Amino acid sequence: MALLELPAQHKQDKKRKQRKQEKNSPEDALTGTPAKRFSRHLILCLVGLAMLYPLLWLISSSFKPSNDIFRQLGLWPENWDFSNYEQGWTALNQPFHVYLINSLIVVVFSIVGNIFSCALAAYAFARMEFTGRKLFFALMLGTLMLPGHVLLVPQYIIFSQLGWLDTYLPLIVPNFMATNAFFIFLMVQFMKALPQELDDAAQIDGCGPFRTFLRVILPLCVPAMATTAIFTFISTWNEFFGPLLYIQNQDLYTVPLALRAFMDSEGQSMWGPMFAMSVVSIAPIIGFFIAGQKYLINGIATTGLK
Repeated sequence: MALLELPAQHKQDKKRKQRKQEKNSPEDALTGTPAKRFSRHLILCLVGLAMLYPLLWLISSSFKPSNDIFRQLGLWPENWDFSNYEQGWTALNQPFHVYLINSLIVVVFSIVGNIFSCALAAYAFARMEFTGRKLFFALMLGTLMLPGHVLLVPQYIIFSQLGWLDTYLPLIVPNFMATNAFFIFLMVQFMKALPQELDDAAQIDGCGPFRTFLRVILPLCVPAMATTAIFTFISTWNEFFGPLLYIQNQDLYTVPLALRAFMDSEGQSMWGPMFAMSVVSIAPIIGFFIAGQKYLINGIATTGLK
């Protein structure tokens, strides 16, 4: 009888062990019971709303009269005022679209410069052999730890002697000289993952290093270039200190300087129009991010920046 009961007991132990493994599986831990999933989603929604509150308050304040903005902290305006957008668009020396175009000019040239120059420098570090490559790469990475403010005075003197003050050249030209070590490092990581046989095949077909870079390597680096473009767009569009330092003519102001001008024009702060134009100014960033989100995720995933 004991021998007959052994297979049945073995089956029960096996089923019990299987149920325990299923209960402790990663999928079960991720999903959980319906009550746990509901509570987890509720907490995430509350945290998300708390993080979005400043943005929602900004959008809400753009529709409030200036006197109600700091008196009402709620998100739903008691008195709707749509004139903030009209007043903000024409309140400064130029219509606000002029400042949007100025920022767009700086952003487009900065993106082109960063992509081409950083990709070219990354190709040298990732795919070519030359004396001192590791040393130069380490020095390049070391510049990441150098505070940008220590370069302000020498850069200002150089640009002043070149006669570039009150122009966009100090904001654009450095991007064509591979001065951003982070983007170079990002592209080096991506190019190292490409097969070396591509270079050998291009060399057999008669391509030199630059032609191999331009025709073979660069088309394969779209995710890394898209990541560079998105980060460059966001940082350049929001940059305040650089334009404040080099641009004096108000007609050449970029968007951050134009928004700052709302705070002292006519001797008083124009909060409503300023918030309205702030909403307008973040729309291009959100649109560009949504358009390039897929490439941004691919670029970060394939370069190991997890």
